[in-house]
Amino acid sequence: MLYFVNDYCEGAHPKILDKLVETNMEKLSGYGSDKYTESAKEKIRAACSCPEAEIVFVTGGTQTNQLVIDSMLEDYEGVVSATTGHVTCHEAGAIEFSGHKVLTCRTENAKIVPAGLKSMLEDFFADENHEQMVFPGMCYISQPTEFGTLYSKKELEEISAVCHQFNIPLFLDGARLGYGLVAKENDVSMEDIARLCDVFYIGGTKVGALCGEAIVFTKKNMPKHYTAVVKQHGALCAKGRLHGIQFDVLFTDNLYCEIARNAIQCAERIKAVLAQKGYRFYIDSPTNQIFIVLENDRYRELQKEVQVSFWEKLDEGHTIIRIATSWATTAEDVEKLCEIL
Repeated sequence: MLYFVNDYCEGAHPKILDKLVETNMEKLSGYGSDKYTESAKEKIRAACSCPEAEIVFVTGGTQTNQLVIDSMLEDYEGVVSATTGHVTCHEAGAIEFSGHKVLTCRTENAKIVPAGLKSMLEDFFADENHEQMVFPGMCYISQPTEFGTLYSKKELEEISAVCHQFNIPLFLDGARLGYGLVAKENDVSMEDIARLCDVFYIGGTKVGALCGEAIVFTKKNMPKHYTAVVKQHGALCAKGRLHGIQFDVLFTDNLYCEIARNAIQCAERIKAVLAQKGYRFYIDSPTNQIFIVLENDRYRELQKEVQVSFWEKLDEGHTIIRIATSWATTAEDVEKLCEIL
């Protein structure tokens, strides 16, 4: 059985495992106060060209999104997302569970449209009853998006400008950030993200780590007493060294981006074969997620040999599936998949 179901099927990059074994018996202080965590923070600050960034490590993506959104919003505020955003569709109502509504605005190619965001905010404050409505208190985007598409630098600058005009923070979900940074079509750097966003996170779980995400507050805007806030959300890891060591390795010698290139190269090979054979793409994704439309019987045949993700039903006779590559996908498995396809 081949596995192209997601980009976290495997464990961790060997260099991370080696470092975890090497440091295993060291006695270190807990809750992220150890030397490896501090070293990881310094390396991330350097990669972002943001020396004053405040960084917090937590374990998973949904946990990160809920923690950031809940801690930065007032009780009466909600978060604005694309209609296809991860917090909108694939987090089991985690944001609503924390007491904040997910608001959606105009979406194209799985991305928030800057003009649509501005229009939504203008319409909200023009409504004479807005004091009785859920305030849009933050804008949430992801890079790459839920469908593997990318915001251009221009789009990110325009969204950032709208957010600052209306004095709401811009939060970027970077669960798959590594794959976005190395995509050929990408023109957004980590420095750009740190400059244009108020908070973002660097995903480790999907890009080489056993687990872990690095939340980066870029404008001296980390909520006060944040350790207590993280603890209240059940997100404070006693053995914080686990996250620190992993990110320290990922941000040594540009490993984070170097291993992400493998996913892009593998995806490009698969997409070339799909195009050659006349498969129908649901959306044009330049990153490591490939979305195609299959007749239902073809989908059932594929499932006998390959694990892929069911995405959604297109109609009674067709299913949208996702093929995902990762930092650990092998050329051998790619060629086997191409033969099957």
